[in-house]
Amino acid sequence: MTQDHFAIQNKRLYEELLKLTAGDYQAFLYDCDGTLADNMQAHKDTYVKVAQGQGLVIDPAIIDEFAGLPIPAVVVEINKRYGSSFDPLAFERSKSELFYHEFIAETKPVQFVVDHLVAHAGKVKIGVVSGGAKHMIRKTLEVLQIDHLVEVLVCAGDTAKGKPFPDPFLLAAEKLGVAPERCLVFEDGEPGVQAAEAAGMQWVRVDKV
Repeated sequence: MTQDHFAIQNKRLYEELLKLTAGDYQAFLYDCDGTLADNMQAHKDTYVKVAQGQGLVIDPAIIDEFAGLPIPAVVVEINKRYGSSFDPLAFERSKSELFYHEFIAETKPVQFVVDHLVAHAGKVKIGVVSGGAKHMIRKTLEVLQIDHLVEVLVCAGDTAKGKPFPDPFLLAAEKLGVAPERCLVFEDGEPGVQAAEAAGMQWVRVDKV
């Protein structure tokens, strides 16, 4: 595809997203990986590489299946699926270190979603709610050059339960001082959508726009 084609495609998706998000909302809550950041393939590559380094070949599709869950929770699901015995916290450390050093600087935006955030910063309150480690998400937002626009960041470990439980979104709403029903969530993964619904929030599945 040409650069012009991508520009036209991005404009169309952005306009569709604007239509879907019109309403009396006071806060927009964005997931990061796969929603703002076009980095899911890199994340899948790191899961596969860490598992392979410990003697197991996994199908990267399992990462799509559990997108939005914290890394240790994904590792638990890998263990169930493959009968493996990875230590979830040790795997998380290896995976995070590999991603941080080899992939994060090359993160690209999901342009129409980033454009949406930038256009609404200062008009509604902006939060990012992710199952990723906070230092990783902060660095990702820096690479995308939108870290200064994010008023609240809720990441793995900030609540006792992560997605698909509502706790992360409810904490973000509380920190922003906005009622859950006045928040709109942007997600690319099913656990995130389930969490938004459980929190009593409206949502947009950005990969379906």
